[in-house]
Amino acid sequence: MRPLLPCFSAAVLTSLLAAAGILPATAAEFTIRKEADGIDIRIDGELFTRYVTGDKETNKPYFYPVIGPTGKAMTRAYPMGDVEGEARDHVHQRSFWFGHQLIDDFDTWHEERTLIERAKGDAEKLAELKKKLGASLGASVHREVLEASADKDGAVLKVSTDYTDPSGTVAASDLRTFTFHLGPDGARIIDVDIVFTGVGEEVVFGDAKDAGLSLRVAHSLSVDAKQGGRIVMSDGSTDKEAWGKRAAWCDFNGPVGGETVGIAVLNHPSSFRHPTPWHVRTYGLLTANPFGLKTVAEETQEGSVTLKKGETLTLRHRVLFHAGDEKEADIAGAWKRYAESE
Repeated sequence: MRPLLPCFSAAVLTSLLAAAGILPATAAEFTIRKEADGIDIRIDGELFTRYVTGDKETNKPYFYPVIGPTGKAMTRAYPMGDVEGEARDHVHQRSFWFGHQLIDDFDTWHEERTLIERAKGDAEKLAELKKKLGASLGASVHREVLEASADKDGAVLKVSTDYTDPSGTVAASDLRTFTFHLGPDGARIIDVDIVFTGVGEEVVFGDAKDAGLSLRVAHSLSVDAKQGGRIVMSDGSTDKEAWGKRAAWCDFNGPVGGETVGIAVLNHPSSFRHPTPWHVRTYGLLTANPFGLKTVAEETQEGSVTLKKGETLTLRHRVLFHAGDEKEADIAGAWKRYAESE
């Protein structure tokens, strides 16, 4: 009798064979092109993701959609799109972005639509919220594209961003370098390097719960959807217990379109305050937050950091959109390889 073999999806089986050296590493042609509302990154002519810079309804640029290795969208569509069955909460959590609730006491995490959502149709409550919270809403404003290049091995998008208070004054800026490539198992990877620079005499990045590099994962990946979604961290913490922990990486995995896939965020050892605390929620939020030492990690040290004019701090992460769970995708091994890179 022939021994029984474990059953894997086609995508996972391909990944395992490639990782074992039985199949060659995935080769693909990357292209990058400016569109009316942002910059498209394509793999073999098919959209991988778009860096959206022209959305007038929000106060920040973001990536949407993000298409995984099985061809399915891996981040939540709401509020950019309307997908049946998705959770329609936290309207400001736009797919894949960076935000911070307290930069010099102004807020680039929430947005105008957050207030409308919270008012729930009550005009008086909306007026009160606008008076109380609206005055603190700032923006992270896309300034310019510094590089957009691509070849058969990957693509690079380098952009600059200004952090403005409600009056439009620039308090800080950043240089964002996104490097797009494929893993040997076909995982779709975005390396994210963000270098923040103080612009005014000094700028304070406060200790805030809502701050950091963030993704709102596809609804079916969330634990609360009860479809098999899981949170797993490098220290072994899972689901609710993962919140606030410091760890080298965090992975959401579960079903999307009938196949098991995942989103892993890896924190590079050279990144500010590695290993980062994680503001990760069972409803589907995945945030690496090195600023929230008290508010997220519940440590005694206050986490705010001050940059004087011209001073910098750097965040470095690798984001993998992978087939399989964290073991099948060998996220621990992926982090080790990333940690050993420059």
